[in-house]
Parts: sequence; structure tokens; C-alpha cells
Amino acid sequence: MTDDTPAIEFDSVTRTFGHITALSDLSLEVRPGERYGFLGPNGAGKTTAIGLLLNFLRPTDGAVRVFGQDVQANELAVKSRTGALPQGFTPYSNLTGYEHLEFACSVRGVDTDPEDVLERVGLLDAAEQKADGYSQGMVRRLGFAMALVGEPDLLILDEPIAGLDPSGAARIRELIREQNERGATVFVSSHQLAQVETICDRVGIISEGTMVAEASVSELQARIDGGPRLVITLTNEPVSVPDAVMPVEGVEDAWIDESRVIVSCESAGVRTDVLVALEEAGIDVIDFETERASLEDVFATYADTENV
Repeated sequence: MTDDTPAIEFDSVTRTFGHITALSDLSLEVRPGERYGFLGPNGAGKTTAIGLLLNFLRPTDGAVRVFGQDVQANELAVKSRTGALPQGFTPYSNLTGYEHLEFACSVRGVDTDPEDVLERVGLLDAAEQKADGYSQGMVRRLGFAMALVGEPDLLILDEPIAGLDPSGAARIRELIREQNERGATVFVSSHQLAQVETICDRVGIISEGTMVAEASVSELQARIDGGPRLVITLTNEPVSVPDAVMPVEGVEDAWIDESRVIVSCESAGVRTDVLVALEEAGIDVIDFETERASLEDVFATYADTENV
């Protein structure tokens, strides 16, 4: 394998189920060491793509490769370098958390300390508890712990933060960053866009089995967001604000959102002119902040089939 060999490659992949096309001519590449977010609503084809990566499914057409190896022809070699958390991960109800990790170590042929991994995901206190007593969030953390066994070169994570409380989600995000810092490639499939935004370097958005956008988070934001938005809080009623700021050069739009006013600008430099216009109009500003489009905004634009 050369240094430029993709960690993950979908080469014109189509997958059908009878008359239903789950993926249509999907092509994507994930570079080694990258944190890649694979985004889309439920039913978009994300889980099908994960199934193809893990060789649970086979493509109707095209090829799927991991580190240059076809996942069908080289299944064992690929799995030896891959840790996975599928969306439908279900533990063995009669095994403890510790026994799950022992099993994962045995399968992978490594001597990872189960207690160390359980502690990292916040499950050490439940190590001797049978999994049938685990909450949904604990099950996801257990599945993530099993994916970490042996420090794989590639982590494939389907909805890794689903069902977690804020503390658990923060812990998993930090572990993902740690794994990436040691050199692991991370592929995260999710519809929780705000979570992926904090984890990934680059994202691909899939809709109805087709890739509709792929870029870094900031690049995707820039495609739909000509500039920042000012969020302004006032001491008085905001009704007159849009009329006061719309004549300002560089203001693209202004609207009222409950007690706040949102002003869309061409660039950050327009902010001062907006505040001066409000002062000249006798409108008192309590507070203001600058924000850019979130990944949710980007997704809403690209997932709309009228914009594809």
C-alpha cells in the first residue's frame, strides 16, 4: 500500500434491494488519518454503506476497498485493521461488560486490558454487571469499547453518540479525537449533525442513496452562507429594526426571531455599520453575537432534493 492509498474507497457502488435502490453509483474516498463524517437522514443509505464496508452486504455493482483491499476478497485482512460500532449493536445479555471485552480481545488475538478500555468509556463500575441490565447509552459505550480493542487502524462508527447523555457524548468525542491523534482513520455515520460537526475534518452528505455534497465543514458552510449573521438583543420592541438596517450596504436580509433580530451580512466588516445604524435610529442594543451557518443549515439545503 502506498501513502496515497485511501483508507476507505467506494468505487461507483450501487446496492439494490429488489426494486429499491439504497445506494446509487456512490463514490467517495477517505484519506488515512482523516475524521470523515457521513451524513444523511434516516433512510438515506448510510447504514447500507456501513454494511458494505463491514462485508455484511455485497454491492450490486462497484467495489468497496479498505486500505486498498477489496472487503470481500480480503475480509480477514480488512477486519484485522478495523474496529466497528454498527448501529444495531446488541450485546449478549448473559455476559458482563468485562466478558464482552474479553471476547473481543480473544477474537482479535490481542492482549488489551479489558478494565482499561472499560474505564476509558466510563463503564468500569459496571464491568461485572450483565449487559441485560445496561441502559441504551451504556450499550453504545460497550460497543464503542469493543471497537477500540487492539487499537485498529480504522474505526467505523454508526451513530456512536446515539442515546448518550451530554457527559457520555463528550467522553466518546474525546476518545475519538485520541484515537485519531494516535493515527487511526475515523468514519462516523450519523444524522446528528451538530455532533459530527465537532468531531470530523470533512463530511459527505448523502440523500436518497446519492452523494449530494462533500467538503470540509467550513467549505460546506461557505457554499450556503455568504457571510456571518448578527444576532441582536434589544431593550425595546424589535419591530423597527429590519427597516433601520436594510439600507446599510452589505446587509443581505434582516428578520425578527422572537425577541431577537437576525441580520445576514456579506462580511464581518458590515457589523459595525449595522450597529451604527441602530444607534442613529435610537434603538438600544443590549447584546449581540456573530454566528455562521451550522451544519444543520448546510444539511437542510443539500438534503432538499430541489437543490440537488
